[in-house]
Amino acid sequence: MWIDFLILMKQEMALIVLIFILMFLKLGKDRSNVGYMNIVNVLLLLNLVLGFIWNREGMLFNEMFRTNRLMVLEKNILNLGMLIISMQSYSWLKTHKHVPEFYILLLSTMLGMFFMISGGNLLMFYLGLELSTIPLAAAANFDLTRRRSSEAAMKLIFSSAFSSALLLFGISMVYGTSGTLIFSELPQHLSNNPLQVFAFILLLAGFAFKISVVPFHLWTADVYEGAPIAVTSFLSVISKGAVLFVFVSVLYTVFKPLAETWYNMLFILSLLTIIIGNLFAIRQDNFKRFLAFSSIAQIGFILVGISGSSDISTTSVVYFVLIYVFSNLAAFGVVSVVSALSGKENISDYKAFYKTNPLLSWILTIALFSLAGVPPTAGFFGKFFLLMAGAGKGNYLLISIAALNMVISFYYYLRIVKAIFMDANEQPIPNIFMPLMPKLALYLCIVGILAVGLVSWFYDYIYLLVTNV
Repeated sequence: MWIDFLILMKQEMALIVLIFILMFLKLGKDRSNVGYMNIVNVLLLLNLVLGFIWNREGMLFNEMFRTNRLMVLEKNILNLGMLIISMQSYSWLKTHKHVPEFYILLLSTMLGMFFMISGGNLLMFYLGLELSTIPLAAAANFDLTRRRSSEAAMKLIFSSAFSSALLLFGISMVYGTSGTLIFSELPQHLSNNPLQVFAFILLLAGFAFKISVVPFHLWTADVYEGAPIAVTSFLSVISKGAVLFVFVSVLYTVFKPLAETWYNMLFILSLLTIIIGNLFAIRQDNFKRFLAFSSIAQIGFILVGISGSSDISTTSVVYFVLIYVFSNLAAFGVVSVVSALSGKENISDYKAFYKTNPLLSWILTIALFSLAGVPPTAGFFGKFFLLMAGAGKGNYLLISIAALNMVISFYYYLRIVKAIFMDANEQPIPNIFMPLMPKLALYLCIVGILAVGLVSWFYDYIYLLVTNV
């Protein structure tokens, strides 16, 4: 019994142990920030390795908690993203007063995401969602001397509270009309009656807030700009990735009887999200706001893939999130190093960046190419598979508009590349010395961007896990 419990929940238990270790270290003798970061990075690496061994499928607590090989992979992707963010934050955290507290908040958030992914019950899912939201709002306010950081935290907590209220109201209506909250039992009790459709709309709105789907995206740019770059990276990649994993699972299993209804909703939301994300990204000068609207447009492409409602759709979403981890964190990694060491965060500051920082220029360019979907980067293959998954429904109007917007997005990504390599600047950003940790993180991202796209094994492995669930 205890062995089964420890094996099935090993990833969650590992995070709890990590949090307690940090608390004990904080209570002990004072350590340098570099010492804390080295300890945490080693523990995060061990946690990532642990995620690939001693895995088993099963359920606990009357299906409240469940796990399988696909869920384990999804958690490993989030673990990898957390490790990269930790390594990239070296220059910023090195001078911060509260390094252990920062890691405790982010690890607590990730623990909630793990419970959310493994939830086999709507109530368990909701509890995991709340655990992943509250510490993240506190982390958004971690630049304690900046007013914008406090504003970001306030906006995040208000939007999260509103979306959570919608979710909870929808969950209560689902329970009232079905008499159960267990995922495996709900499909038998769902139909297209108006009350259950309304309950689903509330749940969809709650999910849409969390992943910044238009028109539920209004908080995103302000929170991204105000929060520390490490927290913005976490919000953009880890938080959205976790919610997307759960969203796909809930749509394809729990709400499968309402498939025709939610397909029409996703059709409209995906087009709005892609178009508005692209239009607003064109106008941005602040790099964090630019990446915020870029991420909104990327969510639109993911919704196109989800609308396909097949094993290929699930595979494409998980595959794209893996690519997105490498691509977005590579871009945020460069912005993080530049911001920490020069204080500059605007796109206009990057004019003639190549003259003083050729290595960082090429890393940022490859990341932007991947986000745009330029071959042979992994981003091209990720978007291609999403569009092909969406085409499985035969709605070629949706695919055509999405593909056209993919071409439009080239403009705002390539204008940054133009600024880096071609524009003149009398006072370019001076040469930046990168410490070892951020440099390793950026190299890992670049290897991931190239390898995940060119080596077909990654996609095939995910597809194998999806079809065996």
